[in-house]
Amino acid sequence: MNGASPASSPLDAVDYDPIDHLNTIFSHPSTLSAVGETAAALQHHQNVLSTSISGLVADQAYSSDSSLQRMQSAKAELATLFRKIESVRTRALETEQTITSMTKDIRMLDGMKRNLTLSMTALKRLQMLATAFEQLRGLAKTRQYRECASLLQAVLQLMKHFNSYRSINQIATLSRNVAELQRELLEQVCEDFEMAFAKGEVGPKKVTLAEACLVIDALGEHARSRLVTWYVNTHLREYRQVFRGNDEAGSLDNIGRRYSWFKRMLKTYDDEHVGIFPGHWRVNEVLANSFCEGTRDDFKGILERSMRRADGPKIDVNLLLSCLQETMDFEQSLEKRFASDPRASIDTLSSMEEKPHTFDRSISEAFEPYLSLWVESQDKQLATMIPKYRNQPLISADEEFSNQAVIPSSIELFHFYKLTLAQCAKLSTGDKLLDLSRILAKYLDEYAQQVLLYLLQTPGGPSLQNTVLVLNTADYWHTNTQQLEENIKKRIDNELSSKVDLSSQSDTFMGVASAGVLALVRRVEVDCEASWREMRNTNWSKMDSVGDQSSYVAELLRHVNGQAEEILAIVGKQQYARAFCDNVVENLANTYIANIVQCRPVSEVGAEQMLLDKYVLTKELTTLLAHSPIISKTSTTTQNNFTKRVNQSMARLDPLLKTIQVRPFPPEGLVQAYLIHIGDRSDTNFRKILELKGVRKIDQPSLVELFGLHRDSKSNDQLVQSNPLLTPLMNASGLGSSGLGIAGIGPLGGQKFDAAGFGEKLFSAARDGVSAAGERVGSPLMSEDAKGAVEGNLKSIGKFFRRDMSGFGRFGGRKDGNGSVDDTVR
Repeated sequence: MNGASPASSPLDAVDYDPIDHLNTIFSHPSTLSAVGETAAALQHHQNVLSTSISGLVADQAYSSDSSLQRMQSAKAELATLFRKIESVRTRALETEQTITSMTKDIRMLDGMKRNLTLSMTALKRLQMLATAFEQLRGLAKTRQYRECASLLQAVLQLMKHFNSYRSINQIATLSRNVAELQRELLEQVCEDFEMAFAKGEVGPKKVTLAEACLVIDALGEHARSRLVTWYVNTHLREYRQVFRGNDEAGSLDNIGRRYSWFKRMLKTYDDEHVGIFPGHWRVNEVLANSFCEGTRDDFKGILERSMRRADGPKIDVNLLLSCLQETMDFEQSLEKRFASDPRASIDTLSSMEEKPHTFDRSISEAFEPYLSLWVESQDKQLATMIPKYRNQPLISADEEFSNQAVIPSSIELFHFYKLTLAQCAKLSTGDKLLDLSRILAKYLDEYAQQVLLYLLQTPGGPSLQNTVLVLNTADYWHTNTQQLEENIKKRIDNELSSKVDLSSQSDTFMGVASAGVLALVRRVEVDCEASWREMRNTNWSKMDSVGDQSSYVAELLRHVNGQAEEILAIVGKQQYARAFCDNVVENLANTYIANIVQCRPVSEVGAEQMLLDKYVLTKELTTLLAHSPIISKTSTTTQNNFTKRVNQSMARLDPLLKTIQVRPFPPEGLVQAYLIHIGDRSDTNFRKILELKGVRKIDQPSLVELFGLHRDSKSNDQLVQSNPLLTPLMNASGLGSSGLGIAGIGPLGGQKFDAAGFGEKLFSAARDGVSAAGERVGSPLMSEDAKGAVEGNLKSIGKFFRRDMSGFGRFGGRKDGNGSVDDTVR
């Protein structure tokens, strides 16, 4: 700026920054005095640049190579190009016109040649048609049908070429003559057939009639349908007269005569008429189809009249089944005879469209609405079988007991179900099969309640072997009921498959199986009653010190092990052996708690002794599975799972005994022990603990008040409202039974449904309900109300055991990585 040359001026830089430039010029405050000089220099530089730009613009505008001149030159060149294009287009049009004029005569000659060729072809075809028509008329008069057939096809084919010329009178007349000749040929052939069959001259004229069928084939579908319909009606006329006009011949008793007559008719066709008709006509099949349709309509009328008959017997079920079976055999024989690939319809009234045909149910369809009579007969037969099964021996005198055996009546019933189902599926796969499935379901419930459950309710209780037989039979039917449902669903129509449901009956048999397991547990319970009585007779409030196990413990374990060894030796399935052991443990835990209540008051030393006895019982009960020959050989995982189950079941006693073990003075210790072990907010439950400890009535209010203060403190907000361990204890309704109302007791802090207690009450309720209904050996069956109550209970427990199989051991257990089942209580 200060004398620097323009070439080196920072203003010419590509990345010029005015701020940097100003900072360079005025790098110190003392340089600000040169602001005016700098501004003047910038103004001068700007003026120089403006002058230079103006000069360059002027030079460009007046130079010989200006942009304006270039644009004008381009326009001139484009105009020249357009003139040349127009000239080329004009010459092309002139050339096209010249060529068109040159080829006009050639195109005209081509058109004349094409028209002449078409005219000659049409005239030639017309000549051929006229000649063929005259020949055909002569051949028709002399009945030379083979030549007529081929010539007729040619005439009809030639006539198609003249469909567009029918406006010409001569062509129209010829067309009418051909149509009239077709009609005359049809009538003549039909007359020949009628005369030959009427005079019995089929044999001598067989060749002529066979050639006449070729003419019918050429005449088309309508002519073929007319001739075949006439043949069918002619040969079935006798059948209709004999079996429709005579009540005796047309009755169901003579159904075999119908089918024998038609078989003779088919034999006559095969021997005498098969060579007359072309094979693709399938005349014998049309004849069979017409026979089936007529016979089906006859049977529908006969059955309707029989059902409407007010005086006289209704349809005999055995006769109905016999006729139906004979009809199905006949249909099957027709199906085998005419079985082939999909073929033309054999319906004489329908068009010849391709569709498969079958003789299945072509006649037996008439019987289907009346199959309800057969279903009712099965209902009645099953109703007589159930009482008979109640009184049959559970095992034959010449057979030995087996731990896998089932009651013979169950096998007999299963075979009856199997045969009945197979028979019904042949007769109907629709509503009647669904009705039968409901009948079968009904008597499965009856068998479970009035046979199996009845056997568990015999006076004095069933024997051990009988109980195991009932258990095996219930398991047998539990499995077969599911298979029966699947089998029915495979056979029944798809739209009805969803209505088949035997899960309720499966649950019922599971309930009976659980009742059988509980009947085995009951044997242990009864055998242990003396040991529990000894425990109740012990004075637990005056005990001074804790010694070895109590005397009743050894006796109790001896009875438990003895019964378990005897029972498990004949229980043939692992899941039921495990279920028995689980329920024995649950029963002992419940009974122990119940006896603690009956032993009140219990001192602190007494509670400590009970706790020691509980530990001894727990240790010994873990070996209970060893008595089973089928479980003792399994993996150690099964034993470990059972040990967990025993420990969890017996651990339910710990909170109660550990709380009773604490002395009431100082009172804070007892309250804190209750809050730690029992862990609820219930004043009622706390009072029960005081009652069990024998705390005096006058001392209880102060302890309850202290309990309320500690309970309501912030540190105890997590307490539950009521512990299920103590809730049923000491209730008035529970004191009269061995369970003492504690069937629902679960592990501390949880409210798990107890299978053993529920099953015990189910068994008792079922037994009581039957007794109330007058159920005794040799007495009538239970009432409908009683049966409904028992059925509901059995289904409920069956569903429970399917859902939570902790009461049935390995049922539905969760498999671990080793493939064994972990069925511990969670």
